[in-house]
Amino acid sequence: MRAVTQDHYGPPEVLEARDVDRPIIGDGQVLVRVRAAGVNPADWAVMRGLPYVARPVYGLRRPKHATRGTDVAGTVEAVGSGVTRFRPGDEVFGSADGSFADFAAASPDELAIRPVNLTFEQAASVPMAGLVALQALRKGDVGAGHKVLINGASGGIGTFAVQIAKALGAHVTAVCSTRNVELMRSLGADEVIDYSQTDFTQGGRTYDFILDNVSNHSLSSLRRVLSPTGTLVPNGGRFDKRWMASGGRIAKGTVIFRFGSQKLGNFLVSMKHEGLVVLKELIEAGKVTPVMDRTYPLNETAQAIGHVGEGHARGKTAITLPLLSAS
Repeated sequence: MRAVTQDHYGPPEVLEARDVDRPIIGDGQVLVRVRAAGVNPADWAVMRGLPYVARPVYGLRRPKHATRGTDVAGTVEAVGSGVTRFRPGDEVFGSADGSFADFAAASPDELAIRPVNLTFEQAASVPMAGLVALQALRKGDVGAGHKVLINGASGGIGTFAVQIAKALGAHVTAVCSTRNVELMRSLGADEVIDYSQTDFTQGGRTYDFILDNVSNHSLSSLRRVLSPTGTLVPNGGRFDKRWMASGGRIAKGTVIFRFGSQKLGNFLVSMKHEGLVVLKELIEAGKVTPVMDRTYPLNETAQAIGHVGEGHARGKTAITLPLLSAS
């Protein structure tokens, strides 16, 4: 089968599409015939081996797992013994090991049935970004009447967060560039701030919940516009900080937020079936729709990851794979 692999860390040029053996699934696993794979900033980070502190997880000198990609949408090809949630032929989306390939192995706990109103490319764009947005908003117990601000609202996570927060009944302020103002309004944002014209940390307004996907304001500035009992979730990757990425900022925030009633909502995304089902229901109800930036064929995965790594993607980017014969 075809797969996008890398033998060492580096820029997109280290990625190579080559023929490899099809994954052999074990008990409790699912083999997915990949139809599309979502691209995330995390794929760029793993490709580069960043941050350095994470290399014991990725692999110290080279990636432990050669095939890249996690977000997936496709058709169940086979199931291991003990798997009862899915059967061959089911169309699924979620997380898999090495999704930039014709086939990928996955845990049934990290998959769900594909939303009926999405293409495979759209479905593959949902898992990581959608779950980060959902779990971040849950950290703040966001609900009806809450004032929510999404900084970096036009990216993959931000576009999901705006829509999910609206579905929860919140009043949503989206912060984005000039070219994305109308997009934010189309997604239901109640107010849109063009950061090139206005600094939201200087306006004197406060918010019950802030999701910061950019890390372009100091923690003290963000605290000033957070309500006395509000929650800040700092989600900016900051992979320009090669050793710790956003880890240093989060550690500093943990200390600062010990004082007072404001909360810092740290979490690691959990790629679980339950969260995917929640997203599927929101999507099928018409409350959430993935915003697609670009799609690329498998042999242009390096270009796709490079595009996302530049930080200017509008919504989500996906890799698309044609339906192959069973041979």
